[in-house]
Amino acid sequence: MNTADLGLPVDVPSTALFTDHYELTMLQAALKAGTAERRSVFEVFTRRLPEGRRYGVVAGTGRVLDAVENFRFDPGVLGFLREHSIVDAETLDWLAGYRFGGDVWGYQEGEVYFPGSPIMRVEGTFAECVLLETVILSILNHDSAIAAAASRMSSAAGGRPLIEMGARRTHELAAVAASRAAYVGGFTSTSDLAAGFRYGIPTVGTSAHAFTLLHDRERDAFQAQVDSLGRDTTLLVDTYDVAEAVRTAVEIAGPELGAVRIDSGDLLLVAHRVRQQLDELGATNTRIIVTSDLDEYAIASLAAAPVDAYGVGTQLVTGSGHPTCSMVYKLVARAESADPTDPLVPVAKKSSGGKTSVGGRKWAARRLDEHGVAEAEVVGTGPVPDDLRERQLLVPLVEDGRVLSREPLDVVRERHVRARANLPLSATQLSRGEAVIPTEYV
Repeated sequence: MNTADLGLPVDVPSTALFTDHYELTMLQAALKAGTAERRSVFEVFTRRLPEGRRYGVVAGTGRVLDAVENFRFDPGVLGFLREHSIVDAETLDWLAGYRFGGDVWGYQEGEVYFPGSPIMRVEGTFAECVLLETVILSILNHDSAIAAAASRMSSAAGGRPLIEMGARRTHELAAVAASRAAYVGGFTSTSDLAAGFRYGIPTVGTSAHAFTLLHDRERDAFQAQVDSLGRDTTLLVDTYDVAEAVRTAVEIAGPELGAVRIDSGDLLLVAHRVRQQLDELGATNTRIIVTSDLDEYAIASLAAAPVDAYGVGTQLVTGSGHPTCSMVYKLVARAESADPTDPLVPVAKKSSGGKTSVGGRKWAARRLDEHGVAEAEVVGTGPVPDDLRERQLLVPLVEDGRVLSREPLDVVRERHVRARANLPLSATQLSRGEAVIPTEYV
């Protein structure tokens, strides 16, 4: 099944109202002033990484492309705007025919980024570009935050599988996006069926404590699960006494028992005890899965434990303490008239408080050292130096309003693995620090 054909997993007629009120009032004022059709360039970037993070992860690009394609003001949406007098009649007429007809360039999904990286560049008229600000930021800020947390967790896991289990800890639609972003960042499966349906992410799941408590005896619950799902199932062993549960699980399923899950207690200590017990019972191939409010630090602390996989929920879907990336969408260049041949003039906000920005339509490239390790993020507005031409990071995503291509998530996952591997080793350290490479402006 081609999941790209499913459309957006939201029960709304379009993405046009996934925006802030002031986007439309700016549009109305620009139409009245005659400036709406000026050629403009907007860029998405962040001024800083979340505290303690060494790199960011670009995620949500595919969802942005869906949102841009579905940004349509249909009769129902226009009726809402008219009924509430949000914009005037002239603006409503203009919105009725809205189709984004510009260009979008961006870092490829799964790539890493740093402060000042022009993660996405949107070009077209002021009117058509300004309307996309909120929805683009909404997607990129959320998905990139989750992917960054997932990347740190997958690095800490050292190759052990990670299961995304956060659907019950966030909004039902955010859960689907979070699962997608987690997969980009290195998770291997999800418990969320909507994410599996929408994006083809492998889904897993067996039983919760409620299933054990349903039965008169823990043995009865285990027997029912093995009878239904087979010996390769995963049995939850911490409802009552862990040691007794492990003994019972192996008695019922035999040494072919697939896995046991531990969801409470001192996971390091319990995992060692369970591994020893399983081995003594002959279940040497039975895996141990641990859950229970894990984050990257807890996962790292279990590196020496006999754990085969981790299930992560709350900390993942909340960005492990950083639920947004603080990305902004700023006008960086515009023409002085509606004449499409007019040259672009750099513009930038100048204010105190660290909210300044750099004007001009930018390119970005990553400079590598003699060992092929990234040493700087180079951002410029002039000609690209010859030695960086093959290292440019922005690629065309939309041309004249047409999405150029969509990538399978497995391609995006593999890209992230390569991008992270090309960073200095300190990038994956969990100790707090600044961006692992500097951003240089030329």
